[in-house]
Parts: sequence; structure tokens; C-alpha cells
Amino acid sequence: MSLSRIAPTPKAFRGLMAAAGAAVMILGLAACGGGDKKTEGGAPAELTFSILSAEGQASAGPLWQPLLDDMSKAVGVPVKPYFGSNYTVLVEAMRGNHTQVGWFSAKPEVEAIDRAKAEVIARTVNREGLDSYQSTLIVKKGSGITLDQVMACGKKYNFGIGDAQSTSGTLAPLTFLFNPRGVVPSQCFKTVRSANHQANAFGVATGVIDVATSNSVNTLFMRKENPQLAAQIEDIWTSPPIPESGIVVREDLDPALKEKIRSFFLTYGQGEGAEAERQRKILADLEYSRFAAADDSYLDPIREMIADQKLGEARAKGDAAGAAAAERELQRLRSLREVRP
Repeated sequence: MSLSRIAPTPKAFRGLMAAAGAAVMILGLAACGGGDKKTEGGAPAELTFSILSAEGQASAGPLWQPLLDDMSKAVGVPVKPYFGSNYTVLVEAMRGNHTQVGWFSAKPEVEAIDRAKAEVIARTVNREGLDSYQSTLIVKKGSGITLDQVMACGKKYNFGIGDAQSTSGTLAPLTFLFNPRGVVPSQCFKTVRSANHQANAFGVATGVIDVATSNSVNTLFMRKENPQLAAQIEDIWTSPPIPESGIVVREDLDPALKEKIRSFFLTYGQGEGAEAERQRKILADLEYSRFAAADDSYLDPIREMIADQKLGEARAKGDAAGAAAAERELQRLRSLREVRP
């Protein structure tokens, strides 16, 4: 059958358009240079730092530029930003060596490591001093609903889950709670509805739903912004720590320059004095308190979720070999989690 006679589905068409958009953006970045210029010693004469921003440079630029200016001075190489509207573009830009350093959230970090010759040099720590967060299961305070009762199923409760691709609203509770126990939410609960964390929390607090997924960040937000609502909710389950965003570099970057970049992030905003205070203000504007040392292993919880997804997909397709490979990887990652403090 001629391929030219097959009309793409709307979903396929959107995928083709997204891929085309990414290619155009990367070609534009390549035309501007980015990673091609070298010093005589082989180190790049400039670095391009990738940043996700749906609104583009106008909104994110003023927040990141002071840090990038400081980075330029510290490493001795000009650092220019590259703002991408989605992580596919940013991963592909690093894969093509059009960017050499970047700020990625956890799941795209894994993609950058696997596909773009990237390695982790630091992880972010938020203003509360946390470098990770947790998925939670919430119920109305005083309802008496326990985790054992929820996991007993019986189509007794109305359940609120996150959006399909939500890490803490869907992927984490499936990976760490439901799937290991063989529980399928659609078969377990009276009703299942998908919504964001705020909507699910409001639904639990008002009694519209009995139990829902949420996360520790949303809990902190509610305690600050709506303490009366927060007081009506309690956790009955928390997941293992889910890593926050991190800083990655291309692994083939000049080793001396890579070490300067690592040192810059790990010491930024630390110590005493006016300069440290100025740096801490820049970090606070980015909603961070500091950067902590990290390597690729901090992303293992994300890899566990990915392996769990692959296992489910392989089983659904009847792919025995794929399911066996995913099961081995899942068990390996679970064993690592069990021995970690």
C-alpha cells in the first residue's frame, strides 16, 4: 500500500507537527552557532544553557540571566541561554551539541541521559530546603478511611486520580502503590475521575470524592494559601521520594570546564557576606535555596516509573520478551530502593 495514500490520524498529525516544530527550532539554534566554536585547547569558546519556558525568554530570561552572568564569570566562558517551549526540543538540542548545559525536570533528565550524552552534576533544593517531593493519597480528615480499606477495593469509594502523565498524581501511585499489589483503579473504585491536585484536594475536603492522589508540594501550598481547606485533609499514604529538577551537562564536555561548572553550582549562594546574599536572592527568585551534589542515581525513582509503564505496555501487547525485560529492570530498581537509607 502506498504511504502517500494513508491519511494520518489527528493524533499522528499533531505528533508530526510537534516533531517538525522541534526540528525547525533546533535548525534555528544550529544556525546561531552553539557548541561549534572551540578554543585552541578543545574547550568550547562559549556555552549554551537550555531552559524550559512555555512563555519564552520574556518571562524566564530576567530570572535566569543573573545566574548565567555569574556562571560566565566563574567558568571563564560566555554562557548564553536557550529557551525552549518543550523538553523534546531541549533534549534534541543537547543531543546535537547545540546546548551543553541545561536545567531539566526529572523525567526529561532521564531522556537527556539516555539519548543526549548528558550527565547529572547537581540537583535543585527548594526554598523549604527539600530536594524531592512525595506523591500522597489523601482522605477527608475524620472520615476513618484507612489505606487497608482503600486497597481492599470492592467499588466502595469515589477516587480522584491525576492527569495521565502526572508524575505524582498518576505514575507514582501506580508504580509504588497500586501495580505492585495488582490493583487496577478502574476496577477497584466506584468511580474514578481525573483532575489536577488542587481540584482533587477540594473534592476530598468537600466530600465529593472519598480518596484522591496529591503530593507534598500541594499540601505545603494549601497550608499557606488555604489553611482551612488543608485542615480538612489528611494523608494515608506517601510514596518514596520523587526527585526534583537538576542540572545536566554533556558528558563529553571538556573535563576541566565541566568541573568548573559543577563547582559553580555546588557553591552558589553558600557562605557569608554580601556576595553570598546577592546570590541567594537570585536563587530565591528561581524558588531555590541551593544546588546539591548529585549523580544519575538520584533519578532511579523516575526510571522505576518508566520501567513500570513499559511492563504494562508490553503485557497489553502480549510482548513476552518486552515484559520480561521490563520486569527485570523493575525488580533491579526496587531492590536498589529497598537497600537505600
